[in-house]
Amino acid sequence: MLKPLADRVVIKMIESEETTKSGIILAGNSKEKPQIAEVIAVGPGGEVDGKEVKMYIQKGDKVVVNKYAGTEIKYEGEDYIIVKQSDILAIAE
Repeated sequence: MLKPLADRVVIKMIESEETTKSGIILAGNSKEKPQIAEVIAVGPGGEVDGKEVKMYIQKGDKVVVNKYAGTEIKYEGEDYIIVKQSDILAIAE
């Protein structure tokens, strides 16, 4: 399993489907990149660039992220993105 360091968070984008008015289902990759993700792992926080960082995000949260934030990686056949907590805009409840 991936264990992020400092203020980093491992997320997995949630695929979305959209149905057009005529009933055609558009897969997630045929339209704009989704911005909702599930949190897979959270770093411990601590001192980052001389400032104390507290982690507010928890594993399992659904979050809204900056569209092009983070570093995309493939790990054990799955696609993940590693972002800083500050790249997360909101928790979707």
